[in-house]
Amino acid sequence: MYSSQQIANFFIKKSHSTGIELTPMKLLKLAYIAHGWHLGLFGEPLLNEVVYAWKYGPVINSIYHDFKRYHDCQISELYSNPFNNSTPLPDDAIAPFLDKIWNIYKQYNGVQLSTMTHQPNTPWDITWNQNGGKDKSSVIIPNDLIKDYYQTKIEAVKNKQPNVV
Repeated sequence: MYSSQQIANFFIKKSHSTGIELTPMKLLKLAYIAHGWHLGLFGEPLLNEVVYAWKYGPVINSIYHDFKRYHDCQISELYSNPFNNSTPLPDDAIAPFLDKIWNIYKQYNGVQLSTMTHQPNTPWDITWNQNGGKDKSSVIIPNDLIKDYYQTKIEAVKNKQPNVV
């Protein structure tokens, strides 16, 4: 497992090296989607923290709070720990996986990625709308629910079904 800040820094570096905009919303959704695909493919969490269902979708608390100051603008700096000023990037073992996530989803903006995570029967929808999460304002989306959802997407890819991004 990796810290959310490590995963965030990976995507921020990709954004800076490719010139593709990365806003806080896009970063949140990319981290969540990477976590989901990792659970679906490998059965293990990518992130070392939980994902919450908030009104506007799945949220990783630390990423939200670390980058909210950018509002809807480009994130210009890597996350740095206020105690030691550096957060290592993820190791080389996970980089090919994260590169694949970036290459598939970089074309979408934060709103488009958010729309993907709000589709009927997504983990967010089940947690927020179907299981009463909206009555609590913030509730954990269980990793098992995320894993099952992404395993279904993997099966759809294997069966070459359309619209499985």
